[in-house]
Amino acid sequence: MDAYSVDFAALRVLRLVHAHGSFTRAAETLGTTQSAVSYTIDRLRRAFGDPLFVRQGAGIVATDRCNEIVEESGRMLDRFAALSAPRGFDPARADAAVTVSCNHYERVTVVPWLMRRLRRDAPGLRLHIISSTVRGKEQLSRGESDLLIGPIRIEESGFFGRRLMDDHYVCVMDPDNPLTRAPLDTGRFVAAPQAVVTYGGNWRSAYLLEMERAGVAPNMVAEVPSPANLPQLLAGTDLIATVPARVAQAFGPGLTIRDCPFPAPFGIDLYWTGRTHHAPMHKWLRGLIAQAAAEL
Repeated sequence: MDAYSVDFAALRVLRLVHAHGSFTRAAETLGTTQSAVSYTIDRLRRAFGDPLFVRQGAGIVATDRCNEIVEESGRMLDRFAALSAPRGFDPARADAAVTVSCNHYERVTVVPWLMRRLRRDAPGLRLHIISSTVRGKEQLSRGESDLLIGPIRIEESGFFGRRLMDDHYVCVMDPDNPLTRAPLDTGRFVAAPQAVVTYGGNWRSAYLLEMERAGVAPNMVAEVPSPANLPQLLAGTDLIATVPARVAQAFGPGLTIRDCPFPAPFGIDLYWTGRTHHAPMHKWLRGLIAQAAAEL
Protein backbone atom coordinates (compact mmCIF):
# COMPACT_ATOMS: atom_id res chain seq x y z
CA MET A 1 0.00 0.00 0.00
CA ASP A 2 1.26 3.49 -0.91
CA ALA A 3 1.96 5.64 2.16
CA TYR A 4 0.57 8.65 0.26
CA SER A 5 -2.88 7.03 0.32
CA VAL A 6 -3.06 7.46 4.09
CA ASP A 7 -5.65 10.08 5.05
CA PHE A 8 -6.38 12.09 8.18
CA ALA A 9 -9.30 9.82 9.11
CA ALA A 10 -6.97 6.81 9.30
CA LEU A 11 -4.40 8.75 11.32
CA ARG A 12 -7.13 9.81 13.73
CA VAL A 13 -8.03 6.15 14.26
CA LEU A 14 -4.36 5.35 14.91
CA ARG A 15 -4.12 8.20 17.40
CA LEU A 16 -7.17 6.97 19.34
CA VAL A 17 -6.00 3.35 19.46
CA HIS A 18 -2.62 4.59 20.69
CA ALA A 19 -4.21 6.82 23.34
CA HIS A 20 -6.63 4.18 24.63
CA GLY A 21 -4.35 1.17 24.18
CA SER A 22 -7.42 -0.63 22.92
CA PHE A 23 -9.14 -1.24 19.58
CA THR A 24 -12.48 -1.62 21.39
CA ARG A 25 -12.32 1.68 23.27
CA ALA A 26 -11.16 3.52 20.16
CA ALA A 27 -14.17 2.11 18.29
CA GLU A 28 -16.51 3.23 21.10
CA THR A 29 -15.08 6.76 20.98
CA LEU A 30 -15.52 6.90 17.19
CA GLY A 31 -18.97 5.33 17.26
CA THR A 32 -17.90 2.55 14.91
CA THR A 33 -17.13 -1.18 15.07
CA GLN A 34 -13.96 -2.86 16.27
CA SER A 35 -13.63 -4.58 12.89
CA ALA A 36 -13.61 -1.18 11.13
CA VAL A 37 -10.83 0.00 13.44
CA SER A 38 -8.86 -3.22 12.83
CA TYR A 39 -9.23 -2.79 9.06
CA THR A 40 -7.86 0.77 9.26
CA ILE A 41 -4.89 -0.29 11.40
CA ASP A 42 -4.12 -3.11 8.95
CA ARG A 43 -4.05 -0.55 6.11
CA LEU A 44 -1.66 1.62 8.11
CA ARG A 45 0.56 -1.36 8.89
CA ARG A 46 0.97 -2.00 5.18
CA ALA A 47 1.52 1.68 4.42
CA PHE A 48 4.25 2.14 7.03
CA GLY A 49 5.73 -1.35 6.90
CA ASP A 50 5.45 -1.76 10.67
CA PRO A 51 3.17 -3.79 12.97
CA LEU A 52 2.37 -0.56 14.91
CA PHE A 53 0.90 -2.54 17.85
CA VAL A 54 1.99 -5.86 19.32
CA ARG A 55 0.29 -8.10 21.85
CA GLN A 56 1.63 -8.00 25.39
CA GLY A 57 -0.27 -9.96 27.98
CA ALA A 58 -3.95 -9.14 27.73
CA GLY A 59 -3.36 -5.82 25.98
CA ILE A 60 -1.46 -4.17 23.16
CA VAL A 61 1.70 -2.05 23.16
CA ALA A 62 2.72 0.47 20.51
CA THR A 63 5.99 -0.03 18.64
CA ASP A 64 8.64 2.69 18.60
CA ARG A 65 7.72 3.44 15.00
CA CYS A 66 4.06 3.80 16.00
CA ASN A 67 4.98 6.25 18.76
CA GLU A 68 6.91 8.32 16.23
CA ILE A 69 4.06 8.32 13.71
CA VAL A 70 1.47 9.28 16.34
CA GLU A 71 3.61 12.13 17.65
CA GLU A 72 4.28 13.62 14.20
CA SER A 73 0.81 13.04 12.74
CA GLY A 74 -0.81 14.41 15.89
CA ARG A 75 0.65 17.82 15.14
CA MET A 76 -0.72 17.63 11.60
CA LEU A 77 -4.17 16.58 12.81
CA ASP A 78 -4.36 19.44 15.30
CA ARG A 79 -3.16 21.93 12.70
CA PHE A 80 -5.63 20.67 10.11
CA ALA A 81 -8.47 20.94 12.63
CA ALA A 82 -7.46 24.56 13.22
CA LEU A 83 -7.25 25.26 9.46
CA SER A 84 -10.63 23.70 8.75
CA ALA A 85 -12.43 25.63 11.52
CA PRO A 86 -14.63 28.50 10.29
CA ARG A 87 -12.84 31.84 10.46
CA GLY A 88 -15.85 33.83 11.61
CA PHE A 89 -18.00 33.12 14.65
CA ASP A 90 -21.39 34.56 15.51
CA PRO A 91 -22.53 33.29 18.95
CA ALA A 92 -26.18 33.92 18.14
CA ARG A 93 -25.96 31.62 15.07
CA ALA A 94 -23.76 28.93 16.62
CA ASP A 95 -24.95 25.34 16.31
CA ALA A 96 -22.38 23.09 17.96
CA ALA A 97 -21.57 20.99 21.02
CA VAL A 98 -18.59 21.40 23.35
CA THR A 99 -17.47 18.82 25.89
CA VAL A 100 -16.12 20.17 29.19
CA SER A 101 -14.31 17.92 31.65
CA CYS A 102 -14.57 19.10 35.26
CA ASN A 103 -15.75 18.05 38.73
CA HIS A 104 -18.17 19.15 41.45
CA TYR A 105 -16.34 22.40 42.23
CA GLU A 106 -16.59 23.72 38.69
CA ARG A 107 -20.15 22.44 38.28
CA VAL A 108 -21.39 24.57 41.19
CA THR A 109 -19.27 27.66 40.46
CA VAL A 110 -18.33 28.26 36.82
CA VAL A 111 -20.83 26.09 34.93
CA PRO A 112 -24.12 27.68 36.20
CA TRP A 113 -22.89 31.19 35.31
CA LEU A 114 -21.63 29.94 31.95
CA MET A 115 -24.91 28.22 31.11
CA ARG A 116 -26.92 31.37 31.84
CA ARG A 117 -24.73 33.36 29.45
CA LEU A 118 -24.89 30.68 26.75
CA ARG A 119 -28.68 30.56 26.89
CA ARG A 120 -28.72 34.33 26.47
CA ASP A 121 -25.98 34.83 23.86
CA ALA A 122 -25.49 31.45 22.13
CA PRO A 123 -28.63 29.32 22.59
CA GLY A 124 -27.54 26.89 19.87
CA LEU A 125 -24.30 26.04 21.68
CA ARG A 126 -24.66 22.87 23.74
CA LEU A 127 -22.49 21.84 26.69
CA HIS A 128 -21.65 18.22 27.44
CA ILE A 129 -20.26 18.06 30.98
CA ILE A 130 -18.24 14.97 31.93
CA SER A 131 -16.54 14.15 35.24
CA SER A 132 -12.78 14.45 35.06
CA THR A 133 -11.98 12.84 38.46
CA VAL A 134 -8.24 12.14 37.94
CA ARG A 135 -8.51 11.46 34.19
CA GLY A 136 -8.92 15.02 32.93
CA LYS A 137 -5.61 15.23 31.09
CA GLU A 138 -6.21 11.87 29.40
CA GLN A 139 -9.71 12.91 28.33
CA LEU A 140 -8.33 16.11 26.81
CA SER A 141 -5.43 14.48 25.00
CA ARG A 142 -7.66 11.73 23.59
CA GLY A 143 -10.22 14.19 22.29
CA GLU A 144 -12.90 12.98 24.72
CA SER A 145 -13.21 16.58 25.94
CA ASP A 146 -12.53 19.98 24.40
CA LEU A 147 -11.84 21.84 27.65
CA LEU A 148 -10.60 20.83 31.09
CA ILE A 149 -11.26 22.93 34.19
CA GLY A 150 -9.83 22.04 37.57
CA PRO A 151 -7.18 22.40 40.30
CA ILE A 152 -4.41 20.81 38.25
CA ARG A 153 -1.17 21.78 36.56
CA ILE A 154 -0.18 20.45 33.13
CA GLU A 155 3.38 21.27 32.14
CA GLU A 156 3.65 19.05 29.06
CA SER A 157 3.91 20.45 25.55
CA GLY A 158 0.80 20.29 23.40
CA PHE A 159 -1.46 21.79 26.07
CA PHE A 160 -2.50 25.41 26.49
CA GLY A 161 -3.79 26.86 29.73
CA ARG A 162 -4.70 29.90 31.78
CA ARG A 163 -5.40 30.55 35.45
CA LEU A 164 -9.07 31.20 36.11
CA MET A 165 -9.26 31.89 39.83
CA ASP A 166 -7.85 31.16 43.26
CA ASP A 167 -9.61 29.69 46.27
CA HIS A 168 -8.94 28.20 49.69
CA TYR A 169 -10.57 25.84 52.18
CA VAL A 170 -13.08 26.75 54.90
CA CYS A 171 -15.10 24.78 57.43
CA VAL A 172 -18.88 24.39 57.27
CA MET A 173 -21.23 23.22 60.01
CA ASP A 174 -24.77 23.37 61.32
CA PRO A 175 -25.59 26.87 62.69
CA ASP A 176 -26.28 25.33 66.12
CA ASN A 177 -22.92 23.55 66.27
CA PRO A 178 -21.05 24.77 69.41
CA LEU A 179 -17.94 25.28 67.26
CA THR A 180 -19.61 28.29 65.61
CA ARG A 181 -19.20 30.30 68.82
CA ALA A 182 -15.43 30.89 68.55
CA PRO A 183 -12.71 30.81 65.91
CA LEU A 184 -11.37 27.36 65.09
CA ASP A 185 -7.78 26.88 66.22
CA THR A 186 -5.77 23.82 65.20
CA GLY A 187 -6.58 21.86 68.35
CA ARG A 188 -10.35 22.36 68.13
CA PHE A 189 -10.33 21.68 64.40
CA VAL A 190 -8.38 18.42 64.67
CA ALA A 191 -10.55 17.17 67.55
CA ALA A 192 -13.87 18.02 65.89
CA PRO A 193 -15.80 15.09 64.38
CA GLN A 194 -15.55 15.51 60.63
CA ALA A 195 -17.21 14.41 57.42
CA VAL A 196 -14.31 14.16 54.98
CA VAL A 197 -14.85 14.42 51.23
CA THR A 198 -12.54 11.98 49.45
CA TYR A 199 -13.71 12.55 45.82
CA GLY A 200 -12.51 9.09 44.76
CA GLY A 201 -9.30 7.95 43.11
CA ASN A 202 -5.89 8.90 44.47
CA TRP A 203 -6.56 12.64 44.53
CA ARG A 204 -6.51 14.28 47.96
CA SER A 205 -7.73 17.71 49.00
CA ALA A 206 -4.94 20.23 49.55
CA TYR A 207 -5.94 20.88 53.17
CA LEU A 208 -5.41 17.17 53.98
CA LEU A 209 -1.92 17.37 52.52
CA GLU A 210 -1.28 20.51 54.58
CA MET A 211 -2.47 18.73 57.72
CA GLU A 212 -0.23 15.76 56.93
CA ARG A 213 2.80 18.04 56.63
CA ALA A 214 1.90 19.48 60.04
CA GLY A 215 1.77 15.98 61.54
CA VAL A 216 -1.96 15.94 62.30
CA ALA A 217 -5.01 14.19 60.82
CA PRO A 218 -8.75 14.90 60.86
CA ASN A 219 -11.04 13.11 63.29
CA MET A 220 -12.95 11.42 60.45
CA VAL A 221 -16.27 9.89 61.45
CA ALA A 222 -17.85 10.01 57.99
CA GLU A 223 -16.35 9.68 54.53
CA VAL A 224 -18.26 10.84 51.45
CA PRO A 225 -17.30 10.87 47.74
CA SER A 226 -18.73 14.33 46.99
CA PRO A 227 -19.65 17.53 48.85
CA ALA A 228 -23.07 17.56 47.14
CA ASN A 229 -25.06 16.28 50.16
CA LEU A 230 -23.07 17.88 52.96
CA PRO A 231 -25.89 20.31 53.97
CA GLN A 232 -28.19 17.35 54.66
CA LEU A 233 -25.41 15.32 56.31
CA LEU A 234 -24.29 18.09 58.67
CA ALA A 235 -27.76 19.37 59.60
CA GLY A 236 -28.61 18.76 63.26
CA THR A 237 -25.22 17.19 64.07
CA ASP A 238 -21.92 18.21 65.66
CA LEU A 239 -20.06 17.28 62.46
CA ILE A 240 -17.99 19.74 60.46
CA ALA A 241 -16.66 19.46 56.92
CA THR A 242 -13.87 21.24 55.05
CA VAL A 243 -14.56 22.39 51.49
CA PRO A 244 -13.43 25.15 49.11
CA ALA A 245 -14.82 28.57 50.01
CA ARG A 246 -16.86 28.95 46.81
CA VAL A 247 -18.45 25.52 47.32
CA ALA A 248 -19.35 26.55 50.86
CA GLN A 249 -20.98 29.74 49.55
CA ALA A 250 -23.00 27.68 47.06
CA PHE A 251 -24.56 25.75 49.96
CA GLY A 252 -26.53 28.88 50.89
CA PRO A 253 -27.56 30.04 54.37
CA GLY A 254 -28.26 26.58 55.76
CA LEU A 255 -24.67 26.13 56.96
CA THR A 256 -22.31 28.36 58.91
CA ILE A 257 -18.87 29.03 57.43
CA ARG A 258 -15.75 29.41 59.57
CA ASP A 259 -12.07 29.91 58.68
CA CYS A 260 -10.04 26.72 58.53
CA PRO A 261 -6.64 26.52 60.29
CA PHE A 262 -5.38 24.78 57.13
CA PRO A 263 -6.68 27.02 54.30
CA ALA A 264 -4.39 25.41 51.67
CA PRO A 265 -4.82 28.00 48.86
CA PHE A 266 -5.15 26.50 45.38
CA GLY A 267 -5.82 27.60 41.83
CA ILE A 268 -8.38 26.59 39.22
CA ASP A 269 -7.01 26.41 35.66
CA LEU A 270 -8.51 26.03 32.20
CA TYR A 271 -6.74 23.78 29.65
CA TRP A 272 -7.18 22.96 25.97
CA THR A 273 -5.11 21.53 23.11
CA GLY A 274 -3.91 22.60 19.68
CA ARG A 275 -6.99 20.94 18.20
CA THR A 276 -9.15 23.90 19.31
CA HIS A 277 -6.52 26.53 20.04
CA HIS A 278 -7.18 28.64 16.92
CA ALA A 279 -10.91 27.92 16.50
CA PRO A 280 -12.91 31.18 16.79
CA MET A 281 -15.80 29.50 18.62
CA HIS A 282 -13.47 28.03 21.22
CA LYS A 283 -11.60 31.31 21.63
CA TRP A 284 -14.93 33.00 22.34
CA LEU A 285 -15.99 30.27 24.77
CA ARG A 286 -12.67 30.36 26.64
CA GLY A 287 -13.04 34.11 27.01
CA LEU A 288 -16.54 33.62 28.38
CA ILE A 289 -15.30 31.08 30.93
CA ALA A 290 -12.56 33.50 31.99
CA GLN A 291 -15.20 36.21 32.41
CA ALA A 292 -17.28 33.86 34.55
CA ALA A 293 -14.30 33.21 36.81
CA ALA A 294 -13.51 36.94 37.07
CA GLU A 295 -17.07 37.76 38.11
CA LEU A 296 -17.12 34.91 40.62
